[in-house]
Amino acid sequence: MKRRRSPLKALFLVLLLLVVCAAGVYGYKRYMPTNERADLSRLYNGKEDEVSVFLNYGKQEIKGIYEDGQTYLPIDWVNANLNERFYWDDREKLLVYALPEEVVTANAETDGTGGKKILLEKNDNVYLALGLILNYTDIRVNVYDSGDQKRIYVENTWSPVPIATVRRNGKLRIKGGVKSPIITEVVKDESVVVLETMDKWAKVMTQDGHIGYMENRKLENLHEETPVSTFVAPEYTNISLDEKISMVWHQVTIDAANNAMEELIASTKGVNVIAPTWFTLSDNEGNYESLASKSYVEKAHAMGLQVWAVVDNFSREISKNVQSEELLSKTSVRKRLISSLMDEADTYGFDGINLDFESLKEAAGVHYIQFIRELSVSCRKKGLVLSVDNYVPAPYNRFYNRREQGIVADYVIIMGYDEHYAGGDAGSVASLGYVESGIKNTLDLVPKEKVINGVPFYTRLWTEKDGKLSSKAMGMSSAKKWAEDNQMELTWDDTVGQYYGEVKTEDGMNYLWMEDAKSLGLKMDLVKKYDLAGVSGWKLGLEAQDVWDVMKWE
Repeated sequence: MKRRRSPLKALFLVLLLLVVCAAGVYGYKRYMPTNERADLSRLYNGKEDEVSVFLNYGKQEIKGIYEDGQTYLPIDWVNANLNERFYWDDREKLLVYALPEEVVTANAETDGTGGKKILLEKNDNVYLALGLILNYTDIRVNVYDSGDQKRIYVENTWSPVPIATVRRNGKLRIKGGVKSPIITEVVKDESVVVLETMDKWAKVMTQDGHIGYMENRKLENLHEETPVSTFVAPEYTNISLDEKISMVWHQVTIDAANNAMEELIASTKGVNVIAPTWFTLSDNEGNYESLASKSYVEKAHAMGLQVWAVVDNFSREISKNVQSEELLSKTSVRKRLISSLMDEADTYGFDGINLDFESLKEAAGVHYIQFIRELSVSCRKKGLVLSVDNYVPAPYNRFYNRREQGIVADYVIIMGYDEHYAGGDAGSVASLGYVESGIKNTLDLVPKEKVINGVPFYTRLWTEKDGKLSSKAMGMSSAKKWAEDNQMELTWDDTVGQYYGEVKTEDGMNYLWMEDAKSLGLKMDLVKKYDLAGVSGWKLGLEAQDVWDVMKWE
């Protein structure tokens, strides 16, 4: 007699079979690798003539341009990331590059190798040919610009690179996971750059120029290879004195002031450089007023002094006509000014140029540095020492670019004073901590062999009356006499490294942070501690006689 199969049991078996099938399908869909191909045009997000740019394997927001069979990169990006010395004169439409011994220029019509343009003006921007960039920049590149998804990989670091060998064929995917779309195929024995390693996946760059993820188990022989640069960097040779520098600035505001030099120097000890304020810019076309004197130079040389003529942008009434960002932004004007200064050197025989450009706007920064580069070329050819005056480093004056100054100029001078200035809060002109901070922050950017620290031969008398604060600069002897005449008691303050005093007079409440031989001696100790190239005092004639005993190098 046959048994009837239970309908419920049959239904259960059917359902079980369906569950197993569903689980199988689910498992297949979840765990089996996808063969979906990545949309490369979307991945690189580039138009037909655009080139995706990667720096040290990181994708950049900017795009290059592919034209006439070669790749061009935007100059702004090149300046910010690879080489800041490519200077574009937007007013005269010139590309300018200052080499140690010459200044080279080009424009949009200039041809490079094979008759192709070395730069493009396009989309309100300037683009430089990759070959041009490589000629002047220590980088290595991999270019993939022959296909639809054009891209370029630029590296400017030279640390060891992790490399692995592909042990068997595999897929490079957009993300780590077998369900991620495939970018390209990776073949056995291919070498890949390993950018990141995770538990099961590694981020790599393949030989056909794609970055994505592949399984760790398909990689072997992980090791490091150190790239070798074949770039020969230009050598910006410098002129330096064979002794420590003891310099003074000599403020010359009228021609007759030149005659006082001998008498003023006679009161000093150990000075070997004098910097008279002779040349002041007078307009935006590179013209200037001059108080230079040949007899001054001859007398200084007879006394064993070098003469570094000061060129400034602020010291006379005529300077109000000068907008440095305007003046320095035209290549023809910079060239004319530099040529004129070289003629002055021939005429008067001075030994160097001391640049003192103050109160620059940030917009002037890139033009100012280019001016220094170009001036350094002419000075180098003539054997003139080029020194550049700078404020104590601070975020607001970072655009003075001391690092570049320290490469192309001979000396970088810190104006280690005006910590507190007319129109600001009362305080020391140059506290010891302020001076040391200025030295240390400059040494982060400039070799000590090129750094000269400027010290003040003056102080400020601060007066507060009816809620208003005013000040006046005073030489050392004058300040000391004022304190004595007004019975100001001076007390040494270790926190600033100066004597401090305050007294009430009929003019109001007076405050004084005294600069004297003791305070300057401490500043000189800092100059020696950090083994700087020299010291300079502003200004000759304001110092007390006894400061020369502490300003000595011995």
